Amino acid sequence: MLKRFEKVYGIDLGTSNTVIFERGKGIVLNEPSVVAIDQNSGGILAVGTQAQAMIGRAPAHVEINYPLMNGVIANFDMTTNMLDYFMKKIQGRSSLLRGSKVYISMPCGITNVQKRAIMETIVHKGAKKAIAVEEPVAAAVGAGLPINEPIGHLVLDIGGGNCQVAIISLGGIVASNTLNRAGISIDRDIMDYVKRKYNVEIGERTAENIKKQIGTANASAEERSLEIRGRDMVDGLPRSITITSGEIFTIVDDFIKTLVQAISATVELCPPELAGDVIEQGILLCGGCALLEGINERLCMETRIPVHTAADPLECIAAGTGMML
Repeated sequence: MLKRFEKVYGIDLGTSNTVIFERGKGIVLNEPSVVAIDQNSGGILAVGTQAQAMIGRAPAHVEINYPLMNGVIANFDMTTNMLDYFMKKIQGRSSLLRGSKVYISMPCGITNVQKRAIMETIVHKGAKKAIAVEEPVAAAVGAGLPINEPIGHLVLDIGGGNCQVAIISLGGIVASNTLNRAGISIDRDIMDYVKRKYNVEIGERTAENIKKQIGTANASAEERSLEIRGRDMVDGLPRSITITSGEIFTIVDDFIKTLVQAISATVELCPPELAGDVIEQGILLCGGCALLEGINERLCMETRIPVHTAADPLECIAAGTGMML
């Protein structure tokens, strides 16, 4: 009887976003994994969406902190405080993990030390039990794939901090590959490109906006342009420039080639029977960069394997942890 009233959560603790699933309610939170710190007092000024709005606009005494890097915890205390804030936002009071059971997604291939840091963070918040779920497995479950059958499924999760390629069969990962290059690295490449070509410095939010609005993986896509503003590196004054989708394609193109190499390396590690299944079942694409224009068609053309995007690529990992409850 008590188990019916036990709080059970599924948490996708990502580099860019944290998504929380609550049993009986579904997805209850989806916010950026960002914390703003007042360096004078050491106190937290903002977390999540409010902290993200401060990026590039905060005074010198405000530090914008990313508690996770490449899908693993970089700052234990900051991650704990961030989770406390999110749980308080969900339920209206803090320490709500106390006595609850938590399923938390983790990147495949991380070390035992990194895994233990994530588990201890959850237990530190008072959870009765913390259960690790590998992100590609959770994504496959959230997308509705029959992972417990003896059939190979290839999952490509392109998150903010890393990319994970995994072949799943009989409920487990047979072969996997992880790249510490993903959505955030594309943003930084865009910032470097604009600085190098136009002598203009732009912020992270502007770079991300460029990626979302005119970023494309399709070389033959219709040319689009976007006016952006930044700081001229010569005279230090504000300056506007116009950047085209063709310029962004050159940046995305290099990233796509890296993805294709990772997919090929992963398929080489699995048995031939599963490789045959992958060709038949196709690639499941999830994560924030799954929304990049033309990425499906480009990956299909490069790998000669059908590519399908999850119905909700941003939330399918958290939803998968929820379904595994």
